[in-house]
Amino acid sequence: MNRRIWRIAGINFDHMHMGDLLRMVLAHPQARLVGICDPRPERMQQAIATLQIPTSAVFTDPDACLEQSRPDLVILCPSTMQHADWVERTAPYDVHILVEKPFAASTGDADRMVRAMKPGRQLAINWPLRWVASHARAQQLISEGRIGEVLEVHFYDGNRGPLYHLADKVEVANPGDKRGSWWYQAARGGGSLRDYLGYGVTLGAWFDGGRLPIEVTCVTGGDPTLEVDEHSITICRYAGGHLSKFETRWGTFTDPWVHQPTPRCGFSIVGSHGTIASEDYAPSIRVQTRAEPQGWSEPCPPLPEPFQNPIQYFLHCLDHEQPVDGPLSPALSRLGQRITDAAILSASLRQTIRLDQVP
Repeated sequence: MNRRIWRIAGINFDHMHMGDLLRMVLAHPQARLVGICDPRPERMQQAIATLQIPTSAVFTDPDACLEQSRPDLVILCPSTMQHADWVERTAPYDVHILVEKPFAASTGDADRMVRAMKPGRQLAINWPLRWVASHARAQQLISEGRIGEVLEVHFYDGNRGPLYHLADKVEVANPGDKRGSWWYQAARGGGSLRDYLGYGVTLGAWFDGGRLPIEVTCVTGGDPTLEVDEHSITICRYAGGHLSKFETRWGTFTDPWVHQPTPRCGFSIVGSHGTIASEDYAPSIRVQTRAEPQGWSEPCPPLPEPFQNPIQYFLHCLDHEQPVDGPLSPALSRLGQRITDAAILSASLRQTIRLDQVP
């Protein structure tokens, strides 16, 4: 059987994950990288050199890129506040779109993105923690009912800061001035809350069946001279009185993909009949049940194809004419966006917010 070759372009290099996603494209036998584009050519140089991208596939004008390279799928990695604008600019070219997390600047912007898509074209939001074997194994056990109904999700995650690494987690020896980076600019959607809370609440919704909280309370911290937070703690109150906590941190002692810091990054999930501790990048998860309260270490084998990365998964869905599901789906990501919006409003007003108060 001849399998379709998908033409893929990568546009806007605001987010360093563009380099990782392009590498996945080049590694996929059904994918052909037909173009990359950014108005600032210097931001593409690392990808061009590392991935040996020919100059004929390099553009600085997005319309020229889309018209000349004729992609089937476009990867977008703009700053958070520009997600809706870039989807609306790209979708008229009748393409599928993969947007690097978070979903959007607001639920209203997320809805703009969904409305912009042409009929028959899919929008997916990539959350890199979805492809971590420990979290995938945790979700599998939850879906099998191994810990009963999920009651609480506790999340702590982050890294030393977005200026400490490039694509492929290449370390930066001398990070630049924070104020010169969009990551630290409020108008462009910077801050640890916007960077990491979506991970916690979107994968949290994947674990707990898509529950929405009744109330959200959030506090933020970090360097008071910066425009944005470097630390946030969000508490969600659910029907029945259950509480979940989601903490984001730029400034962890070490990056979790190198050495797990303390507190350790990942999820702790409490169910009616058991618990799971799922750390980022760990080879196993810790499980307790009523039958085995002493607990055990559950191995997490490498994920099989097509669940190893977002390019594999998205192309699999397109090949089989299936909608993307789980954290990549606009529906589940929108739920996480609503909680994120409430947290941002709560931190701004310094008060608890009922979810039905959020526009």
